[in-house]
This record gives sequence, structure tokens and C-alpha cells, in this order.
Amino acid sequence: MQDLKHLSRKKLSAGFRFFGSGNGNRRLKPTGGRSRFRLPVPVGKRRRQLEVTLILFAIVLALSPFCVIAFHQAKSVGPRIAAWIDSHAESSPKPAEAAKPPAALSHFEIAGNLLENAEITGNQLYALTSDGVRFNYTVLGGLQKRVHDYMARHKVSYGVFVAIEPASGHILGMTSYSSIDPGWARDSFYELYPMASLFKIITASAALESRKITPETVVEFRGRSYSENPRYWYASPKGKNNRMDVTYAMSKSINPVYGRMASDIAGRTSIMASVDRFGFNQKIFPGIPVKRSQATEPESEHGLMLMGAGLDHEVKISPLHAAVIMSAIANNGKMMAPALTLNMVNEKGVEKNKFAPKELRQLVTPETAASLKLMLSSTVLTGTSRKAFHDRRGRRLIDVPIAAKTGSIDGTDPKGHYSWFAAFAPINNPRIALVALVINPDKWKIKASQVGEQALEEFFRK
Repeated sequence: MQDLKHLSRKKLSAGFRFFGSGNGNRRLKPTGGRSRFRLPVPVGKRRRQLEVTLILFAIVLALSPFCVIAFHQAKSVGPRIAAWIDSHAESSPKPAEAAKPPAALSHFEIAGNLLENAEITGNQLYALTSDGVRFNYTVLGGLQKRVHDYMARHKVSYGVFVAIEPASGHILGMTSYSSIDPGWARDSFYELYPMASLFKIITASAALESRKITPETVVEFRGRSYSENPRYWYASPKGKNNRMDVTYAMSKSINPVYGRMASDIAGRTSIMASVDRFGFNQKIFPGIPVKRSQATEPESEHGLMLMGAGLDHEVKISPLHAAVIMSAIANNGKMMAPALTLNMVNEKGVEKNKFAPKELRQLVTPETAASLKLMLSSTVLTGTSRKAFHDRRGRRLIDVPIAAKTGSIDGTDPKGHYSWFAAFAPINNPRIALVALVINPDKWKIKASQVGEQALEEFFRK
């Protein structure tokens, strides 16, 4: 066996050299008992090789930060090039898309656009198109002129008026005026405005349809009659509450009565069913550019009470829709499609689009319509529009029984105080239903009830 202490290091292979020529093994020499390894110091040619190697290594270390930066920049070069290619590709000419033809205007829209410049023959209005087509209107010339001139004479800030024949749906009057913004007047019939206390009619119809009330029903409440805070409307269990029948409350537009009627008598389900039946949140007038009336279900009981009393500012309706609702109540609950023209005669004298009455839906039952007529009957006699229909001595200006409802609320588009008047007459055999809206930004000029009085006076003038 070979003694381990006599083993020597084997010679490295001839092809491997590290800091030396590999000329053989070097024996470790003892120095004071313990030997230590000494790295040989290269000289001559090997020294120069080492120096070159170190210089190259130092150069690599010095250049490495720049290499890292260049690498990161190179990563963004690809997307930039791709974006440049895409931009040039998008800018390259493409085949032109065929332009969509504008939607054709309905017969109603064309007639509505021509109405402002219509001419009068006798008491009927007509208008001619540029190609000789004649539109013969259902509008009464005398009524149209009387209302428009009245609003213009008083320089109302914003005013709009719509009148309908209940049995047929004929539009008897449709005019507007604005001393502030003449452009507003053109589409004012179709735009939406806070409905205010006109909504009390819907509240009453919900309670009547579900047979929760009659026109003689008495409702108890606390607080002032015109309070706008539902917190004070609940009846006190200790008694000493205000008591009022729903017919008198309608004529005086008493908020607590109709707020409590919505929440405690009719209920949320009946109220929202009535909202749907009256045509809110849906398109119910095909061919007419009227916006959909809005009424979102309240989130709270107080919200429901505010809606029932007509104090929800987000319940909005167009004057045309409001006039159709009054016309339907007058027509024993039947809602007729509103029509603006009797017919159209082309340039060759051929009659087209001859009017034919069209029932849209049964708004309420005939029994409910009869109860509503009774509840609306005293507004101009002893209620909120009494002053507009009586002279200074208290004498009636119009000797015709009138069913009516007023509404009053502040709004923002346009900003001002909104005054509504909705009516039909005579009560038992209605020939006209109408709605007027007047918006006064600062000072009162005239109210909607005064516009309504002028219209009814002209219509029933002998």
C-alpha cells in the first residue's frame, strides 16, 4: 500500500493553465511547522496576459449600466414601432361608409313644425309646405290667437298651452311664448317639467280604483295644511287632529291629506300601478316627439308621501301628456290619441291622412272618472283658482261648470316658479280639456289659472 504522507499532487492536464504554465507540481515547504499555500506571481508574458484580462473586465463593468439602460429602452422600441405602423395604417385611405339617411319626420312632427306660421280661414288653421301640400289643422284659430296674445301681452317669461277635445283627441289649441328665450317655445309642449300638485289626481285615482276612498272620505292629519314635511303629517293617536274630506282637500290642494292617502290609504303598490296606467316611464304617443314622463318609485315612506302630495321634484310630465290625462278623465276614463290635423291635401288635390279617432287605453274606470270629476268640481268655485275665475265683486266670469286642478312648485330648467292649471268643461258633458303652464323666474306676471280662464272664456264665448 502506498503511504498517504508520501502522495504528491497529480500533474494538471496539459491543456489547462491558470495564471501559470503548468510546468509541474510544487511541493509545499514547511515554514516553522505549518505550511501555507502561496499564489505564484506571474511574470513576463503571463503578467501581460493578466493585465489585458483585467482591463477587459474593467471595461465590461464600466459599460454594464449603459447596457441595462439600452435594454430597457429596447423593450419600448417594439411597441413604438408597432404604434407607428398602426398609425400609418389607420391614416391610409379607407372606403367611405354610406351615410345613414335622416329619420323621416312623422305627419304630426311636420304639422307641428308648420303650425307657427299657419294661416287662418274662418276659425280653422292651415299651412302649406314648399311643395304645395296643405295641412288642415284641428286647432281653433280664435282660441289659439287669444291665448298666445294674452301671454305675449303680459310678456310671460315662459308659457305653454294645450287644449284637446276629449271625445275625439282633436288638439284645439297648442301655443307657447317666452319673453326670455323664444327658442324654448318651439318644443315646450313635448319637454318635461315638475308635475307638482297635478299628481294629486293620480294619487286620488289610485285610492278610488282600489276602493279605499269615496269623494266624501275624511282624512285626519297633524300640522299645517300646506306643510311640505311628511314628519308632521301623521295623525296623533291622542286625537285633536285636523280632519278634512278629500274633495275639499283637492280643491285647496292640501298636502298632508294626499301624502297620507298615498302611504296609508292607497299604498305603494296601488300608487305605482296608477303611475304605470297613466303612461309614465313609457312611450304612449307613437309619431309624436314628446318625451316620456318620469316617475321613479320612492325609496322611503316619506318619499312616497311627497310623491302623493305632488312635492317630488323628479316626477315630471310634458304639457301635452298632462292635457291628454285631463281629456281622458273628462272622457269617462278613455284616453284618445291626440291629433293635430284633420287631413292633408297634396298638390294634386288628393286627400290623405284623414283623421280617425283612436283610443289608446282605458285610463280609469268610468266610476273613478265620475268621482274625480266631483272631486275637481270646486277648484274654481272655492279652491285655489277661485280668484282667476271671479271678478272683484265675486261674480263668476264664466257661467260653465268647470273641473280643475292647480299645481305650484319651484323648478330649475328653466329656473323659476312653476304654475300649472289643468281643467275640462262642462263637467257633465266635456267639450274641451286644457293644460296651461307658466314659469316666472322672479316676479309674478300672470298665473296659469289666468291663462286657462282666458282660454275657456274664448271657447264658450257666444
